[in-house]
Amino acid sequence: MADRKGQDLSRRGFLASGIAGGVAALAAPALAQSTSAVNGAGTVELEGSIEQGVRRNISSFRTLDWQPYFSNTRNGAILVDIDSRALHYWSEDQSVYKLFPTSVPLTDDLTRRGRTEVIRKVDGPSWAPTPAMKERNPEWPDFIGPGPENPLGTHALYLSWTYYRIHGTHDTRKIGRRSSNGCIGLYNEHIAQLFELTKVGTQVLLI
Repeated sequence: MADRKGQDLSRRGFLASGIAGGVAALAAPALAQSTSAVNGAGTVELEGSIEQGVRRNISSFRTLDWQPYFSNTRNGAILVDIDSRALHYWSEDQSVYKLFPTSVPLTDDLTRRGRTEVIRKVDGPSWAPTPAMKERNPEWPDFIGPGPENPLGTHALYLSWTYYRIHGTHDTRKIGRRSSNGCIGLYNEHIAQLFELTKVGTQVLLI
């Protein structure tokens, strides 16, 4: 009982401490070019803490057409507009269009643009630090299972770029802000919708 209580306190302290804001280097684009072997549940960066002066952006939140960005909508298509902090989705037959507000990376150094695809879908993702994270921060928990303390929210779409995900967040303050270390975050209710619409192989373009 005492051990479990200690683990719970450790997790709460980890999430509340703001340490997550200091792992930016772990998700740098130079590390984001591996295969699915490191795209498991335990290789995900954490979103940064919300700091004063980080503002929401809604001025460019507008509908877009898919044709300037994709040659087709085979398997569906996701466009993430970093500047507008918006995610656009078109179904393969183009009968469904969705537009969601997102969180985006904190800095340009953490921002990756280009084409990728969904390679894995997880309902109730878990999180664990990478070995490098654990080496630098031995006080961090070894594992966070699905639930309200998980940095990935309720659902996660794993991309072919290592350390990059489209996922939910339990911290709704992050949406509309520069607040992540590389990933794209959505409200949990929105990632649940996108999760149902997408498939492995859905095209993704970040601009």
